[in-house]
Amino acid sequence: MRPEAFSSEMKRPAIFRGITFLGSALHWTVLLAAPLLLSLAVSGAQTSAANTQTPSRIRQGAAPAPKSYPPALVEDGGSVFQQNCSFCHGRDAGGGESGPDLTRSEMVTEDVNGDKIGAMVRKGRPEKGMPRFNFSDRQIASLTAFIHTQQNHALTKKGDRKGVDVADLQTGNLEAGKQYFNGPGGCVNCHSPTGDLAGIASRYRGLKLEEQMLYPENAKSKVTITLASGQTLSGNLAYLDEFTIGLIDATGMYRSSRTSDVKYQIDAPVNAHVDLFSRYTDADIHNLMAYLQTLR
Repeated sequence: MRPEAFSSEMKRPAIFRGITFLGSALHWTVLLAAPLLLSLAVSGAQTSAANTQTPSRIRQGAAPAPKSYPPALVEDGGSVFQQNCSFCHGRDAGGGESGPDLTRSEMVTEDVNGDKIGAMVRKGRPEKGMPRFNFSDRQIASLTAFIHTQQNHALTKKGDRKGVDVADLQTGNLEAGKQYFNGPGGCVNCHSPTGDLAGIASRYRGLKLEEQMLYPENAKSKVTITLASGQTLSGNLAYLDEFTIGLIDATGMYRSSRTSDVKYQIDAPVNAHVDLFSRYTDADIHNLMAYLQTLR
């Protein structure tokens, strides 16, 4: 195949086979560094949060006192839950193989008399694998009573934590984080609080936001390919291994060629995040998180 002969037989392939050189390098780097940074940051944040001796629900705002429900209603709701919901959400509503922990659900916390739980149950979430249920008002009321009671138990239980609260990651200094963003961290060179990061704290919360900060998902690498003729092609990197490099151009067309026939240059934005792994201090991570959480 001549260098100029790029394949354009399909618009956007669903699956690319193989493991790319770039992906492999980043994969191992992240496997070694990212979990360590996350664990150190989270453990430090949890220790700091614990030392404040302030309940997380109070720190987050004026949360209403837990509501109690008639035991018979809770028992009925438990039966409905066990028969229909426990397979995904666990017998105690604390999360299962495919369903989230409802005792730490923001939707459950914001629910008032079943207004949100009932709507979710009857509508379902097909895209998440949750079917809709045609429950009666009585069943919704009992299910709501059971879920809220389980949440109340979880919030008052000492130890045995299953996750990281948002409050655990709110221990940094906002101004110091902003200075790091605009200064030593170099974040401002690629990101803008009024551009790509506008509203990021609304799209991601807690640990998910910190994961995005350390190693952003779906960060697309740009590539420029130069053919032997001197013609250049550019787009998002779609595939790379020892023999083949592929990109998706501005029209959505997939183009590929042999690596031995062309020259190419890759711009991987995620590399800037990886480079920071060896430079971050615990304070840097906490402070930067404090600043990012204000970008709503």
